[in-house]
Amino acid sequence: MSGKRTKREKGEAQANLDHERFYEAAEAVKVIKGAATSKFDETIEVAMNLGVDPKHADQMVRGVVNLPQGSGKSVRVAVFAKGAKIDEAKEAGADLVGGDDLAEKIQAGAMDFDRCIATPDMMAVVGKLGRVLGPRGLMPNPKLGTVTMDVAAAVKAAKGGQVEFRVEKAGIIHAGIGKASFSEAAILENFMAFVGAVVKARPTGGKGTFLKRVALTSTHGPGVWVDTSGFGQSGGSAGADT
Repeated sequence: MSGKRTKREKGEAQANLDHERFYEAAEAVKVIKGAATSKFDETIEVAMNLGVDPKHADQMVRGVVNLPQGSGKSVRVAVFAKGAKIDEAKEAGADLVGGDDLAEKIQAGAMDFDRCIATPDMMAVVGKLGRVLGPRGLMPNPKLGTVTMDVAAAVKAAKGGQVEFRVEKAGIIHAGIGKASFSEAAILENFMAFVGAVVKARPTGGKGTFLKRVALTSTHGPGVWVDTSGFGQSGGSAGADT
């Protein structure tokens, strides 16, 4: 891709932004990247307003996606394991590994990690931490691949750009999908992979338009609406009411 934009060019990109327009995905990425003017490497974020009511079990949307270009984020991983699996987790790059001792640290408030993985035989220990891990979205879950005997693969996936998503009570999914320093092509590839994973996770209980609105933004930048008409969903249009 082209070289870095000057601050003036970035300012012009932000000034020319049409907040009412629904941009094609590639153009939206170009606009957001161009408007990321902070001195630090801003996170590129996606927000999705879904046509579901997560209060109903059959309308919950949750899953994981491996971003093909990585997340650009340094992820700290905690693993509950024992025996040979402890060494396996450490060799794969886990930051915290243990059993009862790790549980005690977490109960005491040591929560300096972003993902939590456990082998099935450690879930009796992990289960006692539900009130601590659950509200933070850190509870290991076999459906998300975080309860597994293959801890090495799980750790490498978590550190390599795997992102979990879960719809919030207002029907919103929000996630970071890269950094402003990424090329436009890399951001677009991650964006399409993320949207594709969410569409694939569409629940059976949802009716009507699934992707009601999708927006891209950066940490301190403006947000732009993305045209979702070609994202493989049935019913509705990109500009459906929220």
